[in-house]
Amino acid sequence: MRKSLPTLALVLTLALGSAIVRAQEKPPATPAPKAAPAITAIKVQVLISRYQGEKKISSMPYNLSINAMTDGPGPIPGRANLRMGAKVPVVMMAMTNVPKDAPQGGPIQYQDVGTNIDCSASTLADGRFRLEITVDDSSVYPEDATSSASKNSPSFRSFRASDAMILKDGQTAQFTAATDKINGETVRIDVTLTVVK
Repeated sequence: MRKSLPTLALVLTLALGSAIVRAQEKPPATPAPKAAPAITAIKVQVLISRYQGEKKISSMPYNLSINAMTDGPGPIPGRANLRMGAKVPVVMMAMTNVPKDAPQGGPIQYQDVGTNIDCSASTLADGRFRLEITVDDSSVYPEDATSSASKNSPSFRSFRASDAMILKDGQTAQFTAATDKINGETVRIDVTLTVVK
């Protein structure tokens, strides 16, 4: 019995010491929840202008409202999409051996024309905004622009640009410019960003 008493004392001492150490240990810190991304309402104007030399032929503004979000983890940047256009009927190849009372021309197919704009926006640390923009614009050439154009066989022009740009509140910058090979018109796209107060 005497031999087991010191052993029992040693076991109790070790158990008590272990309990005291565990009591002094702090539980692991719970990470603080990440703050929700800041959202800023902005208006983006995309202005598509056509020039013949230095003379402005047309100017078409498109406005998009976007909730720009902070970069980083969390929700994806605010996005806006615009689709505006029409379908133009195009007569396909004429058929042969057609009865005299049948309508002239071949079957009709429809070609999409118009403007598609996709834009996403996120806020940067310095108060500026990063925009990712894609502009897709197509239209029918005027009849006098190409020798082969007519009401039954129109010619179509298309323009596509995609890039990113950084703007601050109230700033306007040229997004892109390109010249049409057929009629020499220059297409210029300017983008203006405004924070909605």
